[in-house]
Amino acid sequence: MNRHGAICIPNQEYKERALKAGKIISREGLDVLIVNSNEADYANGRYFSGFWPLFERCGVAITPDGDAALMVGPESRHFAADRSRIDKIFVLKEYREGADPAYPELQADTYQDVFAALKITGKKLRIGVASYLDTSVIIMEGIKTAFPEAEIVRADHIMVELRSIKSINEINCLREGYRIAELATQQVIKEIKPGMTELQMVGVAQRVVYEHGAEYEGLPMYVFSEASTRHAISRSSYRQFEKGDIVQLNLSAKIDGYSAAIGYPIVLGKLEGRRKEVVMFGLEAHRWTIQQVKAGVTASDIAKNFYQYYADNGYKDNFVYGPLHGTGMIEVEAPWVETISDYALQPNMTFQADTFISTDTFGVRWEKGIAVTENGCDILSPEIGKLYELERV
Repeated sequence: MNRHGAICIPNQEYKERALKAGKIISREGLDVLIVNSNEADYANGRYFSGFWPLFERCGVAITPDGDAALMVGPESRHFAADRSRIDKIFVLKEYREGADPAYPELQADTYQDVFAALKITGKKLRIGVASYLDTSVIIMEGIKTAFPEAEIVRADHIMVELRSIKSINEINCLREGYRIAELATQQVIKEIKPGMTELQMVGVAQRVVYEHGAEYEGLPMYVFSEASTRHAISRSSYRQFEKGDIVQLNLSAKIDGYSAAIGYPIVLGKLEGRRKEVVMFGLEAHRWTIQQVKAGVTASDIAKNFYQYYADNGYKDNFVYGPLHGTGMIEVEAPWVETISDYALQPNMTFQADTFISTDTFGVRWEKGIAVTENGCDILSPEIGKLYELERV
């Protein structure tokens, strides 16, 4: 806990992360690893620094010795100094905001300055870059211009290795996030009724997560209804609920950078016929998934058997994805559990059991967080096992 009594990642753990990263960097034959982040996909930068950029971007450079430097944009100098767990902070124009200000008066730092402070010397360096998809063209050009003889190596796998198995502090952050997300869900269930809008319910959930100590939503929370429940990814709207609607809730809370989300459908009335069969099959498939999880199981085996479970029950055409994806700092993060995933589950890997089923007219998602154990899994969010059928007018 921090000085305010909140559940958090302690300062010492940030130092341990950099040292552990250094060993992997050395093993990979790299001279330095650079990870880059933005406001939306902040995880790799915050993982080492505790800093979450706003508008601008940030990056962290780490040496094989575990020494680290934080790189931020011009407007984040004091913000980063107040929040970062890394003492070495540099201001580089490459990390400026997307509106592309020139800052003509700024005497900015350079990548050469950063490397010099980290005692990285030489011209023919091997520079690993993680967060490859989130590294802007400007940042990549800046690295190449500063070190034209360097070899740039894609190094996302280093961060997957570091972040896949969680510490007890990381799991505690997630567990607290799930607790708050459940409180928000129960409040929405209490207040929702025909005539209200999807966005009004998002507002109810936002109020609860902040009142109970979350630093932010774990993901852009959504409440869908009827046709929009077919969307695997979407946004809530001004649609008013009607009696008999299927409503999909996916609500979340972020605790010190860790994003917990839970999802399940509710009905504004009584669910019958084919619609109820689909919803309850989703719940059965969700429970089936949980039963497959334990340390040592090959991820692809779970995914292949999950797909076959859909097919055997007549829902092959309703399959979208599944059955699990990694979760942690970002609600959806590596590793995925897919039919080509050839790794074995390990204790303290954390996943979302994310069971989504879609038809031509509606869809439902049953979703909660779990941590892998030797003999099964630890359910981090309250057990899902009930369909709420709400008789409201």
